[in-house]
Amino acid sequence: MPTTRRVFAVLTLLSASLLTPAALAQQATPAPKPATTQPTQAEKPALYDESAVATEQIAAALAKAKKENRRVLIQWGGNWCGWCIKLDEHIRSDRDLRRKLLYEYDVVHIDIGRFDKNIELASSLGADLKANGVPFLTVLDADGKPIANQETGALEAADDPDASHDSTKLMAFLTEHQAEYMSASAILDDALAQARDEDKLAFVHFGAPWCSWCHRLEAFLAREDVIEVLGDHFIDVKIDTDRTIGGGDMLSEMRKSQRGGIPWFAFLDPDGEIVTHSSERGQNIGYPAAPDEADVFLEMLGKTKRDITEAQLEFLKTELVNSLKPRADQ
Repeated sequence: MPTTRRVFAVLTLLSASLLTPAALAQQATPAPKPATTQPTQAEKPALYDESAVATEQIAAALAKAKKENRRVLIQWGGNWCGWCIKLDEHIRSDRDLRRKLLYEYDVVHIDIGRFDKNIELASSLGADLKANGVPFLTVLDADGKPIANQETGALEAADDPDASHDSTKLMAFLTEHQAEYMSASAILDDALAQARDEDKLAFVHFGAPWCSWCHRLEAFLAREDVIEVLGDHFIDVKIDTDRTIGGGDMLSEMRKSQRGGIPWFAFLDPDGEIVTHSSERGQNIGYPAAPDEADVFLEMLGKTKRDITEAQLEFLKTELVNSLKPRADQ
């Protein structure tokens, strides 16, 4: 017995072929818009980017998930699919579900066209979209291995006419397949071992999923042009104070205080001794985008005694100060 979702999808696909000539003529001549002096509201961006390359979308999500010890959640569907939109809206309107995704998943919406696009990619990940309809969910681990495929008819709210999907069922699915939390001390130990092997220092930065400035710092450090400068000298170490075991305690111990905010970061030698940190002047500089904060960051780099050129330092300062402005390649 097909679900409401699948019936809706089929009807949507067939609707164009069932229009009468009169209806087609009516559609071809849109009704004039009423005159108004009120400014029009900006259109909401489409949920599914129909021009995106799906493999690139997934690769970008996997890169983030690997660094953050998270999962990738693929929602297969299309902008024509009402139930796909309903599922996304339901999750976003539920505070607990929204937090679950923020903390545990990097979400990717993959456009399937009219069941004629990215179908082979879905099949390669174990998702049979033609048999199950959309929306359809696939969970990947940080290495890209599929660990769950879920048709969403079973997640609909059959007993609640005011809800498209069942929050309890969705939460159970997301919780079951989230990544296991790692030990902050184990993460740091691995980074220090790598630092010893490669004759580098550890660049340890603390953040949390709710911290927008932390995300800005992580995005800056993930830029290829920044990695070209810092990657030869430092091992990048992210400690999530909310999602790693002992992460909050490690931050307090390193900072010698419960106060100071995040992001907070420090450069450690391979033995784990702090060379310099972001609150060395008494106040945490956080994400160093202001010119004076960028200067402090460059001073910190100088204290690490690494062979970073003046030109590279000037590049970092310029990019930090300009990093809050939109970039041409974004």
